[in-house]
Amino acid sequence: MSALAVLERDLRGVFGTRLLSLVAYGLNAHHHAASDDHSHHGPHEPVRTMAIVESLTEADLRSCASRVRSWHDGGLATPLIVPAHEFERSLDVFPLEFAAIAADHVVAAGTDPFSRSVVENADVRRACEVQARSHLLHLREGLVEAGGNGDALAVLIVDSARPLAALLISVARLEGRGQLDAVTAGRHAERILALSSGVIADVVALTRVHEISAADAERIFPGYLAAMERLVEYVDRWQK
Repeated sequence: MSALAVLERDLRGVFGTRLLSLVAYGLNAHHHAASDDHSHHGPHEPVRTMAIVESLTEADLRSCASRVRSWHDGGLATPLIVPAHEFERSLDVFPLEFAAIAADHVVAAGTDPFSRSVVENADVRRACEVQARSHLLHLREGLVEAGGNGDALAVLIVDSARPLAALLISVARLEGRGQLDAVTAGRHAERILALSSGVIADVVALTRVHEISAADAERIFPGYLAAMERLVEYVDRWQK
């Protein structure tokens, strides 16, 4: 029995007919949904899931808590459990998160929660702008706090790589580019921003490398900052 089948069985034991939907999402979702082996092998990230339920009580959560270790052992992350009425009202509050799930998910049980519920482009654009402006402010503040220390600047750039990759994937999704990986989303951003320096690709690559020298940081940062300023302007003016 697959890990998702075990999860469905356990959730039905808790919620019964109140379990409306169970979806898996993320990079490993399709493989895990098709696998009969529910053990967790290798360094892969756990598969993320979302359950939509008719109602949710503290007792339900405590029942799930008693089963969570076996779900983790099966290679699953702790499921996101959302009451149906909250799901409908949260799409505009967490548009990037729900758009990511909608773009790459497998229905494991029940109905597809996104068959009638749509994440609006306007909400995604606004969230992308918030994320982009926050990223830019963080870089500016970090440069000041680094105080001219190249090693501190290197840490700032490396630590910003994952948030940047997530932002670029969201921007690509806003434009209907589907579920791109970080590298492809980075190249897409360089094209739409007319950047020829490759600085976006350099920073995105740090999600895998995790370290640069002080000299590289001093070389990368000016172009990185300018690219983020351009990205903020682009997202601010974006129209479908």
